[in-house]
Formats: sequence, structure tokens, C-alpha cells
Amino acid sequence: MTDDPGTPKADTPKQSTPSEPGKGRTDSEGATPEAGAQQTSPSREDAVVSTPGVKAPDAGSQETVSSEVVSDDTVVDRAVGVRQGMFGVAGTGDVSGFGGLVAPVVFPGASQRPYGGWFDEAADALAEGLAAGGLDTAVSHVVVDRGEITFHVRREDLLAVARVLRDDEKLRFELLSSLSGVHYPADTGRELHVVLHLLSMSYNRRIRVEVTAPDSDPHVPSVVSLYPTADWQEREAWDMFGIIFDGHPALTRILMPDDWPGHPQRKDYPLGGIPVEYKGATTPPPDQRRSYN
Repeated sequence: MTDDPGTPKADTPKQSTPSEPGKGRTDSEGATPEAGAQQTSPSREDAVVSTPGVKAPDAGSQETVSSEVVSDDTVVDRAVGVRQGMFGVAGTGDVSGFGGLVAPVVFPGASQRPYGGWFDEAADALAEGLAAGGLDTAVSHVVVDRGEITFHVRREDLLAVARVLRDDEKLRFELLSSLSGVHYPADTGRELHVVLHLLSMSYNRRIRVEVTAPDSDPHVPSVVSLYPTADWQEREAWDMFGIIFDGHPALTRILMPDDWPGHPQRKDYPLGGIPVEYKGATTPPPDQRRSYN
């Protein structure tokens, strides 16, 4: 049987066997960039810990750590904080017994061309589509890490970028499979992140789009008009993180009661909890339990 020449074919990068750490890693879908692709190192934490500019803050402090670290493949990573303990909890809330653990929070830096495989083709098509609309600076940088590609986009240009990704014949990212929020309190000026995972069913490709907003102005354009699947996902991100999606048809809480104070998945949200009694024994809320440090 011959393929219909008018039907787009699945196009995934060639598989390769890693010959050295940090090269040719394969993601869960088998999309491995070709040899020579610039990727960040899997041993970032070691690189950051050994860097004089990054140190662990005193116990219980909220000190911001910001440093650029060059990993072993010359890609610049950015450390934005330090995580303490098993679950990142300081004080009496840490009941894990691992309060002495310290690890940096590191973002992979911008990757350099060639990205490898179809990543370059997609990046070129997106750049051409944005340039045609006068949005050459909409994408701030591109990160290829662990066999995945992420386009970091200015939040004011998110809708324009999403429209090109969806409608361009060379891209056809028709489905928004996931939209979620993340809170990085130490990432000054970019504390709130919104991450979109897009799927091209025509070409069997997946990409990630990421935008940021400061705590002081937590507004991001809604993409519901382009991707209806974002409706409840944006409501969840608002409910849990307090990210306001401008243009959403009904931005209301979806998990917590309407009068609930605050946004529970923010890292500055108090642990709190409800005492639990079971067979005569009482378990106090997390923030009232003893510390094993």
C-alpha cells in the first residue's frame, strides 16, 4: 500500500545511542535530537553546588539565589533558589527527617542551533510565521533539554504564538493536551509560570510553550478561544496559583469553595491542616508536628 502524498506523515528525530553523558538522551516518545544538538547537562545540581555564586541559605530563610552556571556542554543554566529538605519545607512542618538536604533549583539555559531532528524545522516555521505578523521578538529563547523542546514566549504575545502554532501548515499543533501553573518564589519578577503542552496529531510531535508573570501582576492571556480544552485547566491554575487568565469566559474556582482564601499550591501558602483522630490517637496538622532536624 502506498501512502497518500497529501497526508502529513509522522516525523520524529532519529534514534541514537548516547556516547557521552548529556548527549542523545531519548524522551518518553522516542524523539531524540540528532547528534550535535545543544542540550543541558543532566548533572546540573553538581555544577551549581560547586559554583561559588550559589550557596545554601540559613535554615528557614527565604534568601534568593540567582547565578548563571555553565554546564559541561557550555549551555548556561540559571539557578533561582535553593530547595531544603525532602519536600522543600522549612521549620516544624518538615517531618520527613531529611531537613538537612540542600539542592539548587535550576532552570536550563537557552540552547544553541542546531537543536536536532525536527526541532529546527518547527522553530524555523514558527519564526517565519511570527515574522510575517511583525512579532520577531515574541519568543525570548528556546530550550532543548532531555529530548524535549520548550519555547519561552512573552506573555503579551502568547495568543499570537499559539495561533501560528495551531494554524501554520508546517506546524499544526491542533491540541492543547495540558496547561498548568508553577510557582517559583525566588525567580524574581517571574514568580508565576504557565506551561502549555501542545500536540500535533498531523505530524505526531509535541512541544512545550512557557510564559511567566510576576506576583505583582499575575495576568496571562487566556487561550480558550484557540484551544477550548484550556477552559477548566485555566480555572484550576487560577484556583491553585492565583494566575488571572484575561479573556477567560468564566474564571471561577474549580476545586476549592468560592470563598476560599488564597491559592493552596503556591509555595508561600501556609501548610495548615486538620487534626485527625483515629482509634484514640490524634495526628496534628503538618505545621504543628515536631521537627526531626
